[in-house]
Amino acid sequence: MSPVSDEYEQKYLGSTEGEDLAEYLENLDEAEAEQRAEALRAGLDDYDLEEEDRRLLVEWGFETGPEESDEPDPVVAVVGRPNVGKSTIINRILGRREAVVMDQPGVTRDRVFYQAEWNDKAFTLVDTGGWESDAKGINAQVAAQAELAVAHADVVILVVDALVGITAMDEAIVQMLRRVNKPLLLAANKIDDSHQEPEAAALWGLGMGEPHPVSGVHGRGIADLLDELLKVMPEHSQYAEPEAYAGPRRVALVGRPNVGKSSLLNKLAGEERAVVNELAGTTRDPVDELVELGGHAFRFVDTAGIRRRQHMAKGAEFYASLRTQTALERSELAVVLLDVSEPLSEQDVRILQLTIDSGRAMVLAFNKWDTLDEERRYDLEREIDRDLAHVAWAPRVNISAKTGWHKDKLVPAMLKSLEAWDSRIPTGRLNAFLGELAAAHPHPVRGGKQPRILFGTQVSSRPPTFVLFTTGFLDPGYRRFITRRLRETFDFEGTPIEISMRVRERRGRGTGGSGRGKR
Repeated sequence: MSPVSDEYEQKYLGSTEGEDLAEYLENLDEAEAEQRAEALRAGLDDYDLEEEDRRLLVEWGFETGPEESDEPDPVVAVVGRPNVGKSTIINRILGRREAVVMDQPGVTRDRVFYQAEWNDKAFTLVDTGGWESDAKGINAQVAAQAELAVAHADVVILVVDALVGITAMDEAIVQMLRRVNKPLLLAANKIDDSHQEPEAAALWGLGMGEPHPVSGVHGRGIADLLDELLKVMPEHSQYAEPEAYAGPRRVALVGRPNVGKSSLLNKLAGEERAVVNELAGTTRDPVDELVELGGHAFRFVDTAGIRRRQHMAKGAEFYASLRTQTALERSELAVVLLDVSEPLSEQDVRILQLTIDSGRAMVLAFNKWDTLDEERRYDLEREIDRDLAHVAWAPRVNISAKTGWHKDKLVPAMLKSLEAWDSRIPTGRLNAFLGELAAAHPHPVRGGKQPRILFGTQVSSRPPTFVLFTTGFLDPGYRRFITRRLRETFDFEGTPIEISMRVRERRGRGTGGSGRGKR
């Protein structure tokens, strides 16, 4: 911590001034505060503003939240025996490398959901593990996931390796598909050129209609397959649950390998939703699950464990690590699991930093807490205070992913963090806060000058992001001081806060810089 941060935080925190400021804001007349903020904003006209500044000030105020969706998109399940190229075809449809691909069977073990679009028609793609009729052990769980995907799909794409031809396993899958009686498309994969198309014709023998020759690797025939898909796909899903306005809150479960993410997901869902195995790294794809907890809907994403060094991971582990970051990006809140039976590791710290950098709301879940004796709990509390001080703003929940102990405490913590993540401070109230704070604790003089805050506005939420117009660059310690007071005064528990600056000078005193410093 910098001397400036010490100077202000130690002087201000723990004093009655914090309570006085909160009381002042509570009794503040909103109309008066808005008038004061409007006057401050008008005062900015005396400063050299850039076009971007003026656009931001004109667009004062905003709305957030996804668009309303009354009906769920149709669901398309992609199935087939192991290593026929299902994930490769999905990547072609998506137009990006999203699904894990390796030259070995069984890489995809859970059913995984992706949002796709073709000719302006949106649908949900479900990638499944290779289906085996006589599977045992973990492979049996994979087969069960594939069957579940088919049961909840509106259309099924069966992928067959056309160069290998019809196998006994392909015929077993067809038998399973006939029982569900749904529209089905047969994709004859690995037909890389026209000379190989006769190989696809042999798949008529499956009795599943016309085989569509495609090449997942080269993209050949994928467009024709999608055109056929649109012909049989319903307008809306007949099986997926309709989502309420704004949809269920999206929660990513993150943590290092084998920390208990899949076990926790299964306990929350009340079913064996994710494949659980003692082998670290069993989960390689993010797996979505809609779960209702305490009367609230959450969409959980169980992610692959993040390895120690991403550049050291190979094949499936490398892409799983990349998609863990993707899972954070498409989530609103991260539940970071930490195993208390092991010391806090460099991996844990890196995962925490990755979550902070993603700008998502956060809850810390300390797994296996119920296995600790009283002495170890006391020591661990001290370690947490020391090593996790930089995320002291995140709510803590002590749980057992295996038994479900204290899982009910997750919901209040998640709701608290999401509420803070969504929050917006009215501009009048924000500027009243900044004015009182700066009056009590002005920025120190630097080089004969004392930077002042001219005006502040919250430009967005999710996470709360603030822009401060200033007459000079604010020291990092002073910005941390503002951030901490914002968090405590406005109850921003569970969310990161971002502050940037726009340093501007009075007209006639120079061109005005555009320094922008982040928290």
